[in-house]
Parts: sequence; C-alpha cells; structure tokens
Amino acid sequence: MWAYESVFYQIYPLGFCGAPLSNDGVMVPRIQKVKEWIPHLRSLHVGAIYFSPVFDSDNHGYDTRDYTRIDCRLGSNEDFREVCQALHEAGIRVVLDGVFNHVGRGFWAFQDVLKNRKASPYKDWFFINFGGNNGYNDGLWYEGWEGHFELVKLNLRNPAVVDHLLACIRGWVEEFDIDGLRLDVAYSLELDFLRRLHDFCGTLKPDFFLLGEMLHGDYNQRMNDQMLHSVTNYECYKGLYSSFNTMNLFEIGYSLNRQFGPENWTLYKGKHLLSFADNHDVTRVASILTEPRHLKPLYGLLFGMPGIPCLYYGSEWGAQGKKQDGDPALRPCFEAPQENELTQWISNCAKAFSSSKALQYGGYKNLMQTNHQLIFERCYEGSRVLVAINASSEPYHAHFDAQAGRARDLITGEVHDFGGGSELPPFFAAFWEVF
Repeated sequence: MWAYESVFYQIYPLGFCGAPLSNDGVMVPRIQKVKEWIPHLRSLHVGAIYFSPVFDSDNHGYDTRDYTRIDCRLGSNEDFREVCQALHEAGIRVVLDGVFNHVGRGFWAFQDVLKNRKASPYKDWFFINFGGNNGYNDGLWYEGWEGHFELVKLNLRNPAVVDHLLACIRGWVEEFDIDGLRLDVAYSLELDFLRRLHDFCGTLKPDFFLLGEMLHGDYNQRMNDQMLHSVTNYECYKGLYSSFNTMNLFEIGYSLNRQFGPENWTLYKGKHLLSFADNHDVTRVASILTEPRHLKPLYGLLFGMPGIPCLYYGSEWGAQGKKQDGDPALRPCFEAPQENELTQWISNCAKAFSSSKALQYGGYKNLMQTNHQLIFERCYEGSRVLVAINASSEPYHAHFDAQAGRARDLITGEVHDFGGGSELPPFFAAFWEVF
C-alpha cells in the first residue's frame, strides 16, 4: 500500500493557520496557506499530509458541528478542495481526521435534541437520560467522552448514525478526493463500526488508508484485515525520547524486538504502525530531550525502525512546545517553514526511507546493542539495510556480524568495509545498504 512507502506530515490546521481558538463565525480562507508550504513538503520527501480536524466545530476541531462543511475559520469547501488538488498535483496524498466517537455541543443533531427533547428524531443518536441534568443545566443527562461533556458521545450502534458518517466520508472522497482517514480515539470506537467502515471505504478507493489512534493494549484488536491498516505506535513514541534521556537504548531495542523481531511471538511482524516523535497532543521532542544533539540520532532511529514515519509540522527544524503550557503551545502558527541543519538531516533520512524497500517493508533483527549504541538490520527480498545509532558523546568502535563486508551509506554515498567493525562518531545515525 502507498501509505507504507510514504513519509507522513501532520498539520493541525486551526493552529497552523492562526485561526481563533473559538469559532467566531467569520469565514477566512486561511487553509490556502498550505499551498505555500508545498515546496517545503517536497523538499522533505513527504508523501502524505495528515490533517487534524478541518470541519465546522465549536472550538478545537474535535468538537464537530457539521461533518459536511469546512470550518469557516479555515475557509470554504472550495478553498479546501483547491488545497487538496494542489497537494495531489505535487504527489502528496491527503488523510483527514475522522472524529467519529463524539461531536460538539453545537452539532446540529444534538441541538435538535436540546430543542425538541423526546420529540427529536435524533434523540437515539446519543446516550441521553431525560430524567437527569448536567453541568450545562440542559435538563437532561448525556454521556460525554471520558467525562468531557463538551464532547457528546455518538451512539455508533445506531444504524442512522453510521449511515450519516459513511455518507459524509463518501462526500469527502467525491469533493476533496481524500486518500485515507486517521480515526480519533480509535480505542473507543465500536468494533462493528470499524468493520463496516473498512468495508465501505474499500468501495470508495481500493487503497483507501485507515489509521487509528491507539495508546496502549493489543494493537491487533483493531489493526487487522477487517478493520484498520495501521495504528499509532505510542509504545515506541515513549521509548524514542526516554531511551536517549536515560542513555538506555535497551528500552527502545526491547520494544522494537517485541513488536517486530524475528521470533514467533513477535506482536506486529509485517505490520506498519505509525512512528512519530511528537504530535498535537504531546510535548515537542525538542523540548523533552535533555541533550539537543540527540535530535539527529533520534530521527535517524525514527526513519530506520519499522513503521510509517510521521513528522509534526515545525519539529523538522526543532520547534519547541510543552504540554503543560496548554494546547496552543503545541499547535502554533508559523509564518513560514524554516530550514536548518536538522531540517536537512530529516530530509536526508526521509529520502533514504522513500528510496529503500528494506526500510519500508523489512523486518527487524538486532545485531549489536549497548546502553549507548544500537545496530539492527532491515531485510526485504534480498535488500539489506543496517541502521546504526550512537547516542554517546564519544566515538565508538562497533563489532557486529554484518554477514557481508561492504555497504553504502544511503545518505552520504560513502562505502564502508565492515571487516574490522565500524567506527560510530558521536551523536550518530546511518543507514548502510549492504552489497
């Protein structure tokens, strides 16, 4: 599938475009800004954009009012259609955030319930007790997502709700030609809904991509041939930064082997989880690392490990932002993309990933590991790439069984002879293609 061969780039549109935090009802075509960033995206070898919510909402996008209209703070449906067309012309696929577990209080069907109470034809679209009350003093109780009552939980066991959502998705494909969905809080979605969604989306486009937000547990419960193609790899997200902060690469090595290693008990062998260093919900990696020079080997590891690498806008030049400072700190507006040494390094890593079937599809086998160094191989149909990481501030001479004498660095083009091992410079990462 195309998604397994693509570098993803996440944009949180309301923040990226500098929109007001609450819906002010004023239409401004801010989403057109994305077109100005296309040269930057191409320089990063991005193959797919994942847009966080773009549809009409009360505030932050995850509180949907209408699944058929682009949020006026971003512009019109026509504005977004033009953006999607420009991205497609640049060879970049479009994945939207499917927020189907809950809606905002401003959602048109919920507003009808508040107005018409038991007489509303939409009362069974939600989980409502007309004998109760809530913090908004509506004179009724309803289930909010995980106690957040600004987010009204949808009844996905109601066929009318599912039919409405699927009709909206069909509209997104017809109007914007989208290529996939990232499903918000996929861990909360009904399994029967995911099965129907999978079958339905396959009728829209044979290679329609479904990605689910999963935090913990057995990802296979929802990532399988009947439901989702991929899920977010939060286990390795944590391992990426904490392995460097504690100078203990055994942590990430353990997770990678547990998920993708050659043993029969491996959890996700042959599957493609979404790998990321940060996103709109967590502290930026440049703010969480205790040693800034670890950014280079961390991103080398991100692009070298099994999975679909995803960049969060701004982090490619080391933008900072801490979760404790609130969502706006994580979802800022940058006037223009920035270029620096880190940006170029990430571009090189993305190019290596995009050109290597072994990095896209290969398995995982640990060749050598210490607290500060990690070397593993990725093999696919005769192609072998060795990924080497040195987190130390000191050079390290690595001895390992390369099963071949020579390799070419996918970034520098240099040829290495592994006869006597290999020298790993400080804060180092490399992709060596064995020949």
